[in-house]
Amino acid sequence: REERKREEEEGEEMMKRRIASSSASRRRLRGSFSFLGVFLSLLCCCFSLSCMVLTPVDADESSHRYVAGEAVTLWTNKVGPYNNPQETFNYFTLPFCKQGREHIQRKFGSLGNVLMGNELVKSNLHHFKFLEDMPKTSYCDQVLTKQDVEKMIDVIDQNYWFEFYVDDLPIWGFIGKPTKASSDQGQGQQETASMYTHQKFVIGHNGDRIIHVHLTMMDPVLLDATRDEQRMTFTYEVTYEDTTNSFHRRYEQYLDFNFFQHKIHWFSVFNSFMMVIFLVGLVSMILLRTLRKDYARYAKEDELDSLERDMNDEYGWKLVHGDVFRPPQKLMWLSAMYGIGIQFCVQAVVVVLAVICGSLFMESGAVLNTVILSGALISFVGGYFSGSYYAQSDGKNWIKTMILSTALFPGVSFAILFVLNTIAWVHNSMVAIPFLYIVMLVVLFFFVTFPLSLAGTIVGRNWNGVPNYPCRIKRIPSPVPFKKWYLTPSAISLLG
Repeated sequence: REERKREEEEGEEMMKRRIASSSASRRRLRGSFSFLGVFLSLLCCCFSLSCMVLTPVDADESSHRYVAGEAVTLWTNKVGPYNNPQETFNYFTLPFCKQGREHIQRKFGSLGNVLMGNELVKSNLHHFKFLEDMPKTSYCDQVLTKQDVEKMIDVIDQNYWFEFYVDDLPIWGFIGKPTKASSDQGQGQQETASMYTHQKFVIGHNGDRIIHVHLTMMDPVLLDATRDEQRMTFTYEVTYEDTTNSFHRRYEQYLDFNFFQHKIHWFSVFNSFMMVIFLVGLVSMILLRTLRKDYARYAKEDELDSLERDMNDEYGWKLVHGDVFRPPQKLMWLSAMYGIGIQFCVQAVVVVLAVICGSLFMESGAVLNTVILSGALISFVGGYFSGSYYAQSDGKNWIKTMILSTALFPGVSFAILFVLNTIAWVHNSMVAIPFLYIVMLVVLFFFVTFPLSLAGTIVGRNWNGVPNYPCRIKRIPSPVPFKKWYLTPSAISLLG
C-alpha cells in the first residue's frame, strides 16, 4: 500500500513538472513569434522559387489554339524495349535519319517531366501545317552500314517502341517487326527483321484545337545484314479530320475504356457489403460482451480496499494496460516513423483530392509535380506529430528527432536515387536526372521541407507535448515470459 501511494505521488509530481515545463515552453513560443515572422517571409520566397521550378516550360503550342497554316511541332521523346518501359534512350540514338541533327532544340519541361524520363527534342524532319493535308513525302534518305543494320535488327527483335508528342499528346509506335526470310545458302528460314519506313499521321481537330493524333506505321522493308550497305527511304503523310469531341476530354482516349464499360454486378456488390456489415457486427458484439464483463468485475473491485485489490489476479488486457504508453527503447526512431506515416497519409489525401477536383492528368508530369510540392509543404504535419509524440513520451533530444524525421525518408530516397541515377548515366539512359534538377530538389528540401518540419516540431512539442493518457503508467516494466523457440519473431518470419 505504501509503495502504491508513493508511486501515485511520484506520478502527480511528474505531471506537475510537465505542466510547468509546458507553460514555460509556451512563454518561449510567444517570444519566438518574431522569428516565425521572418521564417514565413523566407518561406514565401522559397515557395515562389519552387513554383518556378515546378512550372512547365511554355512552348509555341502552349495556348493549344492554331490558325490555318500555322506550324505544328512534332517532338521526339524516347525509345526503348516494350518489355522494360524503364529502359529508355533518346530517340536519336538509333542509327537512322541522322539528317537534321545539327541544330537540336530541346524541351525538358517541368520537374515531374524530367523525373519521368522525358526529354523532348524538336524534329527538324517533319513539317506539319494546321488543317493542311500532306501527301506521301520523303523526309529522310540514308544508307545504312552493315553495323547499323545489325543494330536495327537487334533493336526490332527486342520490340523497341518510340514516343512522339504533338500538342502535348503522346504518340507511340513500333520501329519494325521480326520476320523470317529465306537463306541464300539454302538453310531454310532465317530470323531477321523488317523496318517500317512510312508514318501516317491522322490528326483530329475540333475548330482551332487538336483533339487526337493517331500514328500508323506502314511499308515494312526487310533488313539484310549480309550486305555492306542498304539504302532506306523514310516517308510520312498527314491527314486532318473533323471530330466533335471536346478539348477538355481529349485525354480520356488514353483510358482503358474496356475496363470502364464492363457491366457492374450490383448483386455481388450488395452481397459483399452485407457480408462486411455482418462480420463487423459479430466482432463488435464479442468485444462488447468481453468488455462488459471486465467493467463489471472492475466495478466490484472498486468497493475493495487497496490491499485486497492488489492481491487479486489480473488477466486479459488489464495485464498490460500500464505498459502500453511507456516510452519504447527506440523512441527517436518511433517518433520519426510516426510523423512520416502521418505525413504520407495526409499527402495521399491531398493528392487524390487534387486529382479529382482538378485536371492534372491533362498535363504530362503534373501529378508528380503535385506529389513533390505537397510532400514539401506537408512536412509541417510530419514535424508536428513527431515532435508532439516525442515530447509526450518525455524525450530530451528533440533536435535530433526533428532532424531524423525530416531527413529519414528524403535521405533514403536520395541514396537510392543516386545509385540508380549513376547506373542510368553509365548506360546513357533517359531516366538519368540532369544535375541541375538534382540541385533543384536539394534546394527544395533545404529551403522548404526542412524549415517547415522545424516549425512543425516546435509547434507540436510546445502546444501538444503534455501527455493525456487514459491510465497510469507503471514505473517498473512488467516481466515478459520466455517464449518457445517456435514463437520467436525469426521462426515466425521463416514460417511466413
